[in-house]
Amino acid sequence: MAVAQDKLYSLLKESFADAEVIIQDLAGDGDHYAVTVKSPAFKGMTRVQQHKMVYDALQGAMAAELHALAIKTEVL
Repeated sequence: MAVAQDKLYSLLKESFADAEVIIQDLAGDGDHYAVTVKSPAFKGMTRVQQHKMVYDALQGAMAAELHALAIKTEVL
């Protein structure tokens, strides 16, 4: 089941209001995305911790709706 890019954006901005969020649909099918999240919330965290925060922000969409997600995080 595909997920709308707008839904991903909304979920990420809900958790990272002050972040820069960039989403790219890699295959044009709504199932394969790359996201870049730049947020001050990541300061002092490991990359694994940052990625976990992104997964948590997606509220289970990874397991239920997305097939593949490439994540890039940066401290803003």
